[in-house]
Amino acid sequence: MSKRDYYEVLGISKSASQDEIKKAYRKQAIKYHPDKNPGDKEAEANFKEAAEAYEVLSNEDKRSRYDRFGHAGVGGAAGAGGFGGGMTMEDIFENFGDIFGSAFGGGFGGFSGFGGFGGSRQRGRRVNKGSNLRVKVTLSLKDIAYGVNKKIKVNKYVACDACGGNGAKDSSSYSNCSTCHGTGQVTKVTSTFLGQMQTTQTCHVCGGEGKIITNKCTKCHGEGIVKDTKVISLDIPAGVAEGMQLSVSGKGNAARRGGVNGDLIVLIQEEKHPDLIRDGNDLIYGLYLNFAEAALGAPVEILTVDGKVKIKIDPGTQPGKILRLRGKGLPEVNGYGKGDLLVNINVWVPKTLSKEEQKLVGQLADSENFQPKPSSDDKNFFERMKSFFE
Repeated sequence: MSKRDYYEVLGISKSASQDEIKKAYRKQAIKYHPDKNPGDKEAEANFKEAAEAYEVLSNEDKRSRYDRFGHAGVGGAAGAGGFGGGMTMEDIFENFGDIFGSAFGGGFGGFSGFGGFGGSRQRGRRVNKGSNLRVKVTLSLKDIAYGVNKKIKVNKYVACDACGGNGAKDSSSYSNCSTCHGTGQVTKVTSTFLGQMQTTQTCHVCGGEGKIITNKCTKCHGEGIVKDTKVISLDIPAGVAEGMQLSVSGKGNAARRGGVNGDLIVLIQEEKHPDLIRDGNDLIYGLYLNFAEAALGAPVEILTVDGKVKIKIDPGTQPGKILRLRGKGLPEVNGYGKGDLLVNINVWVPKTLSKEEQKLVGQLADSENFQPKPSSDDKNFFERMKSFFE
């Protein structure tokens, strides 16, 4: 099922300010919050959809790409989805709970006894996530026309092979955190005018792991990650464009002492073609004819992304005429249909002629067929130009 427009999800216009976007998201999230709609799967889906829309539109860079390319410009082309498909409810609470002020006791996760909104919500042990990596990939027009698999080398953090990524020298190198007693969470109860409110936060001492390393791995020094060079295989879909960013889940840096890898963000760059110009999904090719080819017609070769092909030029073809070869352009990214190849006709006029050539051309110049005969469109153009200068 196709995703809804993010502006429609939040009920705002495309010219909305960041303050309007934030207010609109706050309104939607409070309306569909799980504690106000216990067991309502539709409300939960709307809650995630609003978070996904806010995550994109609140970021100027992502919003710009979304306005240009739609969902494909913010990860849809690589199948990364977004918050609605890739993040849990707890991830949303963790990232966006702070914009709700006092509407839910200063945050989302880990509260109870608040107006009967559904009891206690216990936040699970925090899962580390590695940082994202960004790379640039340069593609030819043929790569863009058909899609391509690229293998690239990247320097990234990977799990330490000496300790298996946990940062400890051996299994006996741990002790329970004395602050959270091995739970990874610290619970605090405060009294408000609405009654007691319980909040649960990640333990600041062990970072939510519940354990302290007493004897660190000598290779990674307790971090659980080391630098290494890896070859990553990228499947680039057809139809991508300059400036588009694709997200490849789990191909970024490894997380410290376990967890999930970050993502690989791929920035698309287009290699300039010597003869073809891209205009959206259309391609433009400038074809130069000599006078005889334009006047008499002739088979000529033109260039496409697949190489040279032959087309027939009709007799009497005028300079400036555009020939349209349908379906010979570039495809829509993750969609149907292709652009066209537009052949712009130019007639080459030689700058120098031999005496014999001058004589021949002079004889032709006196012929009636060689006298200019503007069409009605040309005459209308000349009249408009005349009135413009008067």
